[in-house]
Amino acid sequence: MAALGTQKPVRQLSHAVERERSQDGGWYPWLARTGLVAKGASYALVGGLAIGVAAGAGGKTTSRQGALQSLAHHAWGKALLVALGLGFAAYALWRFLQAVAEREDEGGEKAALETWGKRAGYVGRGVVYAGLAFTTAKLLAGSDAGPSQNTQAHKTAAVVLDWPAGRWLVGAAGLAIVAAGLWNLYRGLAGTFEEKWASGEMTEVERTWGGRAGIAGHVARAVVFGLIGTFVIAAAINYDPNDAIGLDGALQKLAHAAYGPYLLGLTAAGLLCYALYCFVDARYRRV
Repeated sequence: MAALGTQKPVRQLSHAVERERSQDGGWYPWLARTGLVAKGASYALVGGLAIGVAAGAGGKTTSRQGALQSLAHHAWGKALLVALGLGFAAYALWRFLQAVAEREDEGGEKAALETWGKRAGYVGRGVVYAGLAFTTAKLLAGSDAGPSQNTQAHKTAAVVLDWPAGRWLVGAAGLAIVAAGLWNLYRGLAGTFEEKWASGEMTEVERTWGGRAGIAGHVARAVVFGLIGTFVIAAAINYDPNDAIGLDGALQKLAHAAYGPYLLGLTAAGLLCYALYCFVDARYRRV
């Protein structure tokens, strides 16, 4: 009986979300579009900083948390941090609501697994952006953003490697990240991201350049995810947590490779393209 009582509010929330999704206006589309704009802005910050490094203008490659911290040092940065924090929170809430509202397709056990896989993906993305919203709130309160993604990756790998079957867990995490990179590569090259757009409302120029930005952006993300996953796998194989890296570490690897400025510049340009894709997605995505 308790379980049934718990399920009823969840079903009511799911129905409320479905009603909002069927309308042109309302709070649900606002959450999605606001969140996608904030997502794009965060990638634009990372890509812009990396372009500066590649061009020899100084600075350093960093993760999105690091890019947010760089904003806190500017007078105008506080206002931008407030806007980004609200956007990250909106994105997180949108993804959590998607997880609740996702309907289980008919078709037996396979369909049920696919549905739960989608829900897990929505929750995972929601957790990431809830973390970015929390980081932004800390910066606005005058605190530090915390350790870099590289440092976090080292600490997390060190903890997990000491667990029973820790090597296998770290290796599995690395494989999952590589898989995410391959999924981004497929999504970009196949152009499946355009299926979510209300293309009838777009001009030919918007469709063409939005699509090109989406391709370049997803390929850049594939490169970054591939590097991160490969080095996490190396941490498992070598039993060395210092091999694990984050987004900042992946960009640093590119910068220090042969033809580093060119590789970093291309990847950074791809991340800027991904930011542009997010802005187009925010405007034309069917939510």
